[in-house]
Amino acid sequence: MDIRFSRRERRDLAVAWVALGVAFTAFYFNGVVRSLFGGIPSTGALSILGVGFVLSMLTAGIGFLLHELAHKVVAVHYGQLAEFRADYSMLFLAVMAGLAGFLFAAPGAVYHRGRITAREQGLIALAGPVVNVALVAVFAGIWIGAEAIGLSLLGTIGYLGAIINALLAGFNMLPFGPLDGKKVMRWSRPVWAGCAVPTIGGTIAFFVL
Repeated sequence: MDIRFSRRERRDLAVAWVALGVAFTAFYFNGVVRSLFGGIPSTGALSILGVGFVLSMLTAGIGFLLHELAHKVVAVHYGQLAEFRADYSMLFLAVMAGLAGFLFAAPGAVYHRGRITAREQGLIALAGPVVNVALVAVFAGIWIGAEAIGLSLLGTIGYLGAIINALLAGFNMLPFGPLDGKKVMRWSRPVWAGCAVPTIGGTIAFFVL
């Protein structure tokens, strides 16, 4: 399997990754961001935002990046021509939403073309949420392990990574619009139900418990 990335695709992935890092930093540390408007930024505030940006890139950014790469890898496996394209208007809205204190992210999508069956289309769509579920397990392990040995920063990375990837998996399994869940349901309702119930339920549990 030959996975290649065009110059435009590499650029779009990098821009989307950075933009999501900015958006999630603005959301996580909205109070700090708001304090900067109308005043001279303090060294402490800039340091907090710098750390926040790194946290965002390592959690939301990696979750997004590997989600999209999973779509691409499975699409190429089935003989598709597949490339990621960033949606710059949606990225701008994501940053503005973060500044306003809201969480919104629709950075773009992997577009593919070629002859394909409904099953293959469903598996391509399912690949992204499955990767996010795997990342939930990885980040949760980091969180638990770091807390056990007293590494608070690493624990924060694990905690945020687990929550964000649970959110990405659950949200994308909703059977609406261009989301992955609709494509999976179009292929197989039992498969969709088997994947959607734990992912969506797990996301709700994270925010309720």
